[in-house]
Amino acid sequence: MVAAVTREVRSTTVLLVGAMLVKLSISGAYARYVRAGMGLWLLVAGILLAGVGLVGVWQALAGHGHDDHHHGHRHNDRIGWLLLAPVLALLLVTPPSLGSFGVSRSTGVTVTSGGKVFTDLRPGGTAAMTLLEFDERAADHDGASFKSVPVKLTGFVSKTRDGAGFQIARFQIACCAADAVAYAVRVTGTAGSPPPRDQWVTVTGTFHPSADGLPELRATGLDEIPAPRDPYE
Repeated sequence: MVAAVTREVRSTTVLLVGAMLVKLSISGAYARYVRAGMGLWLLVAGILLAGVGLVGVWQALAGHGHDDHHHGHRHNDRIGWLLLAPVLALLLVTPPSLGSFGVSRSTGVTVTSGGKVFTDLRPGGTAAMTLLEFDERAADHDGASFKSVPVKLTGFVSKTRDGAGFQIARFQIACCAADAVAYAVRVTGTAGSPPPRDQWVTVTGTFHPSADGLPELRATGLDEIPAPRDPYE
């Protein structure tokens, strides 16, 4: 019975891991952990794993009839089923994407510029851009390419290192959340209390030089929004 139960545990684990991947892929929650374009591959992998696990569970259950003389040892193997607890937890409760807690703990990136990189923004409209581009433009000849043109940024709220005001941040990933790097922009000029931490916002404003090296956006408008389907840049 020991071998049969061990095989059940292994097969059930594979089945649940496959089911977890299928759930994350169909719901779109996988984008909290890996790049959005990997959803189809995760779905295929989940279906294959679930199929292999299901076959293994069926074969293990079918073999029980030949192992009745080992029933007295069944209680010694129940501990093996505890290995399924972490997988079940992930299947039932999906952890959130990276947020403000990880901003100050992510790998720091210093953006520098040699020759002029960016062309000037065109006046007469509002330029939507990523926080990475905003940071790079701010470093490129002290933000000369902004030309006072309003920009629109989207990110989640986090606190600044010096505790003054608030900043918006967003993670960029190369492959998965494990290699995430946060880019942040200080927001000034808003009235009233800042939005709560981890609240997603879209901020419109103009670039303003900052003495502490953190790019600054002097806001003219701020809207709270739901978390985007793909939280990473």
